[in-house]
Amino acid sequence: MNVVAPSPSARTARLGLRATQQQELVLRRAAELAHKSLTDFILDSACLAAEQTLLDQRIFMVTGSEYQALLTLLEQPEQVNEGLRDLFSRKAPWA
Repeated sequence: MNVVAPSPSARTARLGLRATQQQELVLRRAAELAHKSLTDFILDSACLAAEQTLLDQRIFMVTGSEYQALLTLLEQPEQVNEGLRDLFSRKAPWA
């Protein structure tokens, strides 16, 4: 799902919002850095966040046999994964 930004003249829906002065300042700075109007920046950012939220809630439909294959995989005993063992043995870079 990728929302293509329509031309400003094609926009017909009106959205209103209130922001603190600090929020407005941050949004204006970011819009300027992105070489976008404030409206375009806010709409693009909001649509991106909305798309991600929708994708996070996506339900995947599978056939009965595909579902059974997944259950079979999940029921198998765990297997040693040296790559994961190595990864988890190291200190996290942010810690």
